[in-house]
Amino acid sequence: QVQLVESGGGLVQPGGSLRLSCAASGSIFSINTGGWYRQAPGKERELLAFITPDGGTNYADSVKGRFTISRDSAKNTVYLQMNSLKPEDTAVYYCHAQHYWGQGTQVTVSS
Repeated sequence: QVQLVESGGGLVQPGGSLRLSCAASGSIFSINTGGWYRQAPGKERELLAFITPDGGTNYADSVKGRFTISRDSAKNTVYLQMNSLKPEDTAVYYCHAQHYWGQGTQVTVSS
């Protein structure tokens, strides 16, 4: 059983930055694609970015150029650096790998 634990969410003003972390209990990110999703109230869960085992990345158009996904294999951790945050980025952010999900971390962008 693998556990994914997100951290780093919080309240930030528009234009600000946050870095989310997703720590895995095993080396799941070395052999599986790791992804970040978000879900805003009343909306479907949305894939934002993913990173493949060989380091390839891809982003949703809504976050391209503002968010960066990265991985530290030694720490079994995937990160999501979020810059130029907008109020519409407010959501619960989830980490995913294989069929495992984290518990989510709230990100609120508001002045």
